[in-house]
Order: sequence, then structure tokens, then C-alpha cells
Amino acid sequence: MVDQDAQRSVAAVVIMAAGAGTRMKSAVPKVLHRIAGRSMVGLAIDTADALSPEHLVVVVGHQRDQVTAHLAEIAPHVTIAVQEQPLGTGDAVRSGMAALPGITGEVVVTSGDVPLLAPETLVELVAAHRADGNAVTVLTSVVPDPTGYGRVVRDGDEVARIVEQRDASDAELALTEINSGIYVFDAATLAEGLEALEPKNAQGELYLTDVVAHARAAGRRVGARLIVDHLQTEGVNDRVQLAERAAELNRRILVHWMTEGVTVLDPATTWVHAGVDLAEDVTLLPNTSLEGATSVARGATIGPDTTLIDVEVGENARVLRTQAELAVIGPDTTVGPFTYLRPGTDLSAKAHVGAFVEMKKAVIGEGAKVPHLTYCGDAVVGAGSNIGAGTIFANYDGISKSTSTVGEHSFVGSDSVLVAPVHIADGAYVAAGSTITVDVGPGDLAVSRGQQRNIKGWVSRKRPGTRTAEAAAAALHETQGTGEMGSGE
Repeated sequence: MVDQDAQRSVAAVVIMAAGAGTRMKSAVPKVLHRIAGRSMVGLAIDTADALSPEHLVVVVGHQRDQVTAHLAEIAPHVTIAVQEQPLGTGDAVRSGMAALPGITGEVVVTSGDVPLLAPETLVELVAAHRADGNAVTVLTSVVPDPTGYGRVVRDGDEVARIVEQRDASDAELALTEINSGIYVFDAATLAEGLEALEPKNAQGELYLTDVVAHARAAGRRVGARLIVDHLQTEGVNDRVQLAERAAELNRRILVHWMTEGVTVLDPATTWVHAGVDLAEDVTLLPNTSLEGATSVARGATIGPDTTLIDVEVGENARVLRTQAELAVIGPDTTVGPFTYLRPGTDLSAKAHVGAFVEMKKAVIGEGAKVPHLTYCGDAVVGAGSNIGAGTIFANYDGISKSTSTVGEHSFVGSDSVLVAPVHIADGAYVAAGSTITVDVGPGDLAVSRGQQRNIKGWVSRKRPGTRTAEAAAAALHETQGTGEMGSGE
């Protein structure tokens, strides 16, 4: 059996990520801006990894410390090369090749700001390079507006040269086939061409495109791979383009999931990150955002108005109007509306978490209910238990946080406070309005509140002349007329 990874493997991929991105007007380097939950350079690395390169080099320059730190976090396998001065694409690739002394084979060059480039496009580009026996293969596209792009000048089925916008003649500017800035090179041809580069252009820079001219002059074949989907070749230079590419990538992600059996009721208001995993028969309702490494199992319904970040959702769960992060929502569980699940929350099967409930590091047992108006932090609630409305798990004493537990099939009455650490055993009750500071045993009823007393006539003495006093007097008169009297003192 042929190893497909070995078949498509290349000697190296060089990703150019050194640009200043001044039009972004940002303290964040351009290639670190995010699309579909990943930095643009992260997306470029994911795409490059499809080629199983022996070496993967990222060329950094502007704000290199930020980019380098990010790369160490997301892609420790890459080699970092530094372009000391912004002297053009040729200089950037020359800096990258300096990290690859003596390399032979195929070198793919791509960019860190082309977020829609698909892995299969690079694989097909390399395959075409090999099939045609090229020394250089350029990925090209025909775009509606080629302004700003280098134009591809053809000689039959070969590329004669690539002319940058500022150096193009009127006839060359009329061409619509553009250079994407993505190439496959024979390593020796690339090394020779880089060595021969000179700044003979209006910018005074070293153009990588001049390596194409060098290869042609040396009698080597330069081919092109024309891609129909021109959006894959479009980069990001400002915030407007960032938003446009983000929307397009999101559209493509949603199309993928819809073809896999996911219902998306309103694609215009639904956002799904690249790292999200969805099963068949998942339904996404309007204004839903699934982010990070969120996974949703078969039959679950998410939304409307829901954001899940790194959340695991079980089969047939129902999550509506909820904000959740780093949480587990079990199968057949219902969450929402207006629920906030913070990191560490783990809801077992058939649990119910309702309106205006906040949870943090809360483990909720199978079939347990926390229906409404509750803060449940650092808590363990056993299977089948019910937490009444307005309950507070008081987990913080000003210095440290502690955990409280409620056993199986226990009942905590409304408006109770459980002062951690406290343990309520299986089958126990807490009376409504209680403040619990001592453990409650199995089958016990805990009552912790002052005895009620009604002070007769207080309103007439303390609030005379008010509407309240008038209402009380009228009610008292009516009660006296019927012979009914309230109790009190």
C-alpha cells in the first residue's frame, strides 16, 4: 500500500508572516488576527500541514515577539526565521531559506494572511508541479478586480513572467489572471533565483516574482495552476477585508456541516469555528455561536441566542439562550433560557438547569434540577435532587473557595443559602429560606430561620395617612364585618 502522506510530502513549506499590516491599525500583528477561531497564521499552518512537510518555516518580522510567542503555543513544530528589514517578498523567502541550509526537493511558499486557502488546493498544486515537471509552479486565479495584484504574463501554457502592479504596462494591467503569491519551487532553482535578486523595481524591494524570470532565463519550465475559486487567493490587509474573509469562511464551514446533516435555521446569524465538531441531526437556531473545540452530539438543539466556547454537548440536549465555556452538557439535558455555565460545570444526563442560573465548577447529577434564579458555584448536586429558586451556594469566604454537596434525591427549598463547605446527605430536606452552615444528615429536615411574628397595628401607628394605611384600614374593617380576625400580637 502506498503511503499517501509520503506521496504528497514536500521538503519544506515557507510561510511569509513578517509584514507590518499597517492598514489594520492594530497593536496586534496582522497574522494574529482571528478568523473562525484561529489566527490567520494558525490557519496557514493547518493548511501547510496537509503537505506533511519535513520542515515548516514561518518568517516573522514586525512585532516578532508576539508572533513568536503565539507560534510556540499553537505550533511548536515550526521553525522560526527572522526577516530583519521589510525588503520585500524575495528577502522574506531568502530569510526563510537561511533556516534550511542544503535543502533539496520541493519548497512550497505561501502567506500567513490568506485565510481561505484550502489544504486540498496546496496538495493539488504540488501534484500539478510534479505532473508537469516544473521547476516553478505558480498558483493563479482570475479575479473580478485585479488591482494591486501581480499580473501573470503567459507564454502558451507556461508563465513568461509576473509583473507587479506598479511596474506593469497598460497592456499588462488589463490582464485579469493574477499571481496569488503561492508557489512550488525546486529548491535549487529557488536558491539560485534568490541569490540573483536585485531591487530593480519602483519599490526598491526584492521581489520573489523575479525568481520566476530567473528560472525562465535558465531554460527551466515555469507552470501555473489556475484555481477557479479566486477567494482562496485573496489576502487580508485591513479590517474590512478581515470581516469579509471571516464571513466567507464561516459560510463555507456552515455549508460543510449542512451537507453532513446539520440543520442551520439562519446561516446569516450562525457562526461556527473551524475547530467545532457537529454530528448528524444537530439543529442550530438563530444567533448561535459555537467556538473553540465545542462538540455537539446527534439530535441536540442549540439556540437561539446561545454562545458555547469549548463545550461538550450530549445527544438530544436542548440548550437555549445560554452562555457556556469549558463545560459538559450531558445527553437529554435541558439548559436555559438565560443560563451562564462557567468553566468546570458538568451536567449529567437528563439534568435540568433553568432560567437565570449561574454555575461554576458545579457537578450536577443525573436528573437533578436547578430550575431558576440560583448561583451554584463549587457544588456537587446528586442525582434526582431539586434546588429551589433563589438558592445560593455561598462558596467564597473572602480568602478561599470551598465546595458544598447535596446528596441524591434531596430537596433544597427556595431562597436558601448553603454556606460552604457544607454537606446535605441523601434524601434530606432544607426548608425554604434557611441558611445552612452545618451538615444535614440523611432523611433530616434542616430549618434555619427566625420564628415569624406579626406585629398587630404597626402600619396604622408607623405609617399613618399613607395609602398602605388606608388599604389596611379598609381590609380590617371588612374583616371585622365578617367576624374574621388575623392572628398576631
